[in-house]
Amino acid sequence: MNAVITAALPVFALILTGWLAARWRILGPAATDALNRYVVYLSLPALLFRAMTQVDLAQAAHWGFAAAFAGGIAATFLAAFLGARRTQKALTDRSIQGLAASYANAGYMGIPLCLALFGAESLAPATFTTLLTASVLFGFAIALIEFDRQQAPSLPSTLLKVGRALLRNPLLAAPVLGLAWASTGVPLPEGLDRYVSLLGASASPCALVTIGLFLAQTETSSSGPGVLRLVAGKLLLQPAVTAVLAFYVFPMPPMWAWTAVLMSALPIGTGPFMLAAMYGRDARVTSRAILVSTVASVLTVSLLVAWISAHPLP
Repeated sequence: MNAVITAALPVFALILTGWLAARWRILGPAATDALNRYVVYLSLPALLFRAMTQVDLAQAAHWGFAAAFAGGIAATFLAAFLGARRTQKALTDRSIQGLAASYANAGYMGIPLCLALFGAESLAPATFTTLLTASVLFGFAIALIEFDRQQAPSLPSTLLKVGRALLRNPLLAAPVLGLAWASTGVPLPEGLDRYVSLLGASASPCALVTIGLFLAQTETSSSGPGVLRLVAGKLLLQPAVTAVLAFYVFPMPPMWAWTAVLMSALPIGTGPFMLAAMYGRDARVTSRAILVSTVASVLTVSLLVAWISAHPLP
């Protein structure tokens, strides 16, 4: 319970703070958009960039970690994609369903939670999960959607559109630049390091408050079976598959294994909602799934944090 109170509770309290700020009209929809853009384009990229500049590349090459986390994503995406065939005929809609079931709120919620539970050493694996989620998974979903939208699908043009979309994503560019800097072996100049440290320090609280603002503006209509299927896939199936792969299939340090499981157990992030809105699809199911999964994760993530704390790292 001590781990839940010290690590998980502050995270959910910040989300509640954002929700109350929106409900009490302290911050409105305009603030939600502005704060979201601040996190996406400034503070979180600064945090990811600085984290990657401090990574020891020789010790960070845990390919089993990437395989375990990606395996959980793949199994959950496929289950939701195939499960949506009866109600969603278009490839675009089924792709968004698959994305919603497997898209963890890694950057906004996962990084703050890992820092609180495991400390700074977990920032490298937490950042890698953010990369896999925000680039590989998101890019794969965009590729399927673009392929579906073209009357005469062209692989080169589809890949070009996906590449452009990913290059414009600061959550991908920042850690890649950080890794490039780390490969030089040169430490960041003290002034620059202090600057990105200050900017990145605001990422966690701002991101969590932004989640609360978004949830307060999300429709609260009753959840249908489609929503519950997405939530069950995200909170139960994905962490279960990841845990099996991380502890029984692929070798990796214990902290990396627990980080993979914790990050895979997070609720649905806002990426699927933004993608549905971007392509003019019905975003009600994804928005409700985000709301329900976030509320349910108060219980599921707290239980997982308590379980992890009962099995201390060697």
